[in-house]
Amino acid sequence: MRILGLDPGLRHTGWGLVEKQGTRFVFVAAGVINPDEKLPLANRLTELHESLKALIEQWKPDTAAVEETFVNKNPSSTLKLGQARGVVLMTPALFGLAVGEYTPNQIKKTITGVGHADKNQVDMMVRTLLKTVPEGMPPDAADALAIALTHGFLGLCQHNILGR
Repeated sequence: MRILGLDPGLRHTGWGLVEKQGTRFVFVAAGVINPDEKLPLANRLTELHESLKALIEQWKPDTAAVEETFVNKNPSSTLKLGQARGVVLMTPALFGLAVGEYTPNQIKKTITGVGHADKNQVDMMVRTLLKTVPEGMPPDAADALAIALTHGFLGLCQHNILGR
C-alpha cells in the first residue's frame, strides 16, 4: 500500500511517498514542487496540477493525504493557499484515490505524541520511523512524509482502505 502525503503551498508543495509493508512503513521518495513565482496565479496552479499528475502517474500511490489549511493573519495569503490546496486535493481525486485530510495538530500529535511539536521534532521522528530518509530533506518534503505517515496510522483504519 503506497501513501502519498501532500503539504500544500503555492510557492512550495511538499510531497512524500511511503509504503506500508506488513506492520511498518518504508520511505519510497519525497520532494518539493516549486511552481514558477513569475507566472500568473492560474498558470502556477496549472503547473502544480501537472506536477502532481506526473508524480501520481510515476509512483502510482494507492491513497493520498493532505494537510488542512490553517488561517493566517494575511487574508490574501490564506486565499492563495486555499487555491493551491484545492488543486492538491483535486488532483489525486481525479485519479480515483481516496484523500484523507489532517490538521497540523493531528499530524504533530500522531508523529511525535505532542500536538504542538516544532518542525525539528517532527523531522526527527519522521527519520526515526522511516530509517532511510536521505539527509538534507527539504522541510516541506519532511512535512509531507509526516502527513503520509499520519494517514497510514490513522486514516487507513478510519476509512478501512486496507480491506479493499
